[in-house]
Amino acid sequence: MTHQVPFQQVDVFTEVPFQGNPVAVVLDGNELSTEQMQAIANWTNLSETTFVCTPTDPRADYRLRIFTPKSELPFAGHPTIGSAFAVLKNGHKPKTEGCLVQECGSGLVSVFMDGDKLFLTMPEPKVQNIQSADLVEFADALGVPSYSVKASATIDVGAVWITLQLSDADEVRSLRPNIAKLSTLIPPGVTGVTVFGLANGNTGSDLEVRSFAPTVGVDEDPVCGSGNGCVATLVRKLELIKQPNYVASQGFCVGRNGKVEVQFQDNGKILIGGYSVACIEGALTLA
Repeated sequence: MTHQVPFQQVDVFTEVPFQGNPVAVVLDGNELSTEQMQAIANWTNLSETTFVCTPTDPRADYRLRIFTPKSELPFAGHPTIGSAFAVLKNGHKPKTEGCLVQECGSGLVSVFMDGDKLFLTMPEPKVQNIQSADLVEFADALGVPSYSVKASATIDVGAVWITLQLSDADEVRSLRPNIAKLSTLIPPGVTGVTVFGLANGNTGSDLEVRSFAPTVGVDEDPVCGSGNGCVATLVRKLELIKQPNYVASQGFCVGRNGKVEVQFQDNGKILIGGYSVACIEGALTLA
């Protein structure tokens, strides 16, 4: 006996189909086991696949389970934005006007509607220093001299990213990392390595970002919300950008053109968001 569940594939951080980061959204995951969810995520072979379920917390609009091809994540940025977009497109009416509340492994995450854009509130970051010897190894795996690393931290926003500032956006774009070596350096419990550099001149964005997560099955994430949240944490801490809002570009090196908008709130919160567009709508047939 087979049955069908509604499904969307949403391109996140873009208005143009096929230029952002796709997420597969299964809009009714209540009857699926964890093993089935992992098998579907492995089959879609996207950086993340999500499953919308009935919440256990009465404050939440829905509960979201998030899977890479290899494992489940407590939180991820672009899947949160894309799933919220899909839920709204599927006709869900938020409990609170203008705001969806997502329940996930990291707790409750608010997703705000701003016209055609959606912005999530990043979970409170936990920041740790990185040892100098480890930075030398990471720089070598990325193919840059250690002096190119201008700032660094391991930042936990539900997903954990080793976050490195390089000399500038051009250096970030020109990276040709040794993915095999990078895999050996990423500790258990860490999603991957996100690098960024400030842009030179008027390029339409303030910085360039790239995210590498080979140990969870994603050599390079096209446009990464949680990685950009970690970058924003470091940008704010070091006052690298003076204005309260900025735009990051990501995806150029994998043929995409993602734009991530970042807002620093007076209450200390960081909002990450942008546009989304549905590329596929239909149903999954399940045994």
